Amino acid sequence: MKWKIMVSAPYMQPHIERLRPLFTAHDAEIILPPVRERMEEAQLLEWVGEIDGTICGDDRFTARVLDAAPRLKVIHKWGTGIDSIDQAACQARGVRVLNTPNAFSEPVADSVYGYILAFARNIPFMDRHMKRHQWEKISGRALNESTLGVIGVGSVGKAVIRRAPGFGLRVMATDIKGVDPSFLTQYGVELTTLEEVLRQSDFVTLHCDLNPTSHHLMSDAQFALMPPHAVLINTARGPVVDEPALVRALQSGQLAGAGLDVFEDEPLPHTSLLLGMEQVLLAPHNSNSSSKAWEHVHQNSIRQLFHALEGIA
Repeated sequence: MKWKIMVSAPYMQPHIERLRPLFTAHDAEIILPPVRERMEEAQLLEWVGEIDGTICGDDRFTARVLDAAPRLKVIHKWGTGIDSIDQAACQARGVRVLNTPNAFSEPVADSVYGYILAFARNIPFMDRHMKRHQWEKISGRALNESTLGVIGVGSVGKAVIRRAPGFGLRVMATDIKGVDPSFLTQYGVELTTLEEVLRQSDFVTLHCDLNPTSHHLMSDAQFALMPPHAVLINTARGPVVDEPALVRALQSGQLAGAGLDVFEDEPLPHTSLLLGMEQVLLAPHNSNSSSKAWEHVHQNSIRQLFHALEGIA
């Protein structure tokens, strides 16, 4: 075999037999380590010694891991976010880092509106009451009387904003980067500061990358700015939210609810206080769920990986 490829992406592993011919066509041997959500440094050290490339999930490719993988030439992240990979260390060692940009903008945006509608119309909460034999009418909120705050106007943030006019939502947004004025005008978006978005929004949805400027972007000071009826939605990256601060805000009533697809520690520990909160909707980092999008990423990851490897060889 010409190449040894480690496939540790948990979304791809269940489909590996169907995809195997694509690897075989490039004279590649597939290495399949056991993965639940991601591989930490210690786990990777056991598997990377002879690999030439990898299609990985949110694995922790540190400098130490790279040093233990002298043949490694290409890391292809299955999906978009590459914050778990030490990119400076890769550059220093000549390891290429690839991904599939904007792969999940549409399903993630759909998930955001799932959370918004669930909280605005109280659907899961009324369902729980009914199944407890409680006939209780809960006051709801119409979206055309609500303000949506979008933090981060990249591909996913834009997909969320494009859906807003159909619901009559007022949209406020903030981004540390510039945003095309014509896009803002087309969708009636008010671009302003983070503080104003938090003060005026009924629903706040996070769509920023995880980097030093966004780590714990949402913490005690930020939650204190939000109206007590507001709901936070996070489908971006867990560490954008200071989780203990979020728990405090929910416990105190400073925040009415949260819809969370991502967490600081994944899988979410069984000891997490979030698991016992009725006003919190939880999901296992799955807002990207879409058979069409997943297949696109499978195919693109394999194609780009071998294109890069064969270009280097």
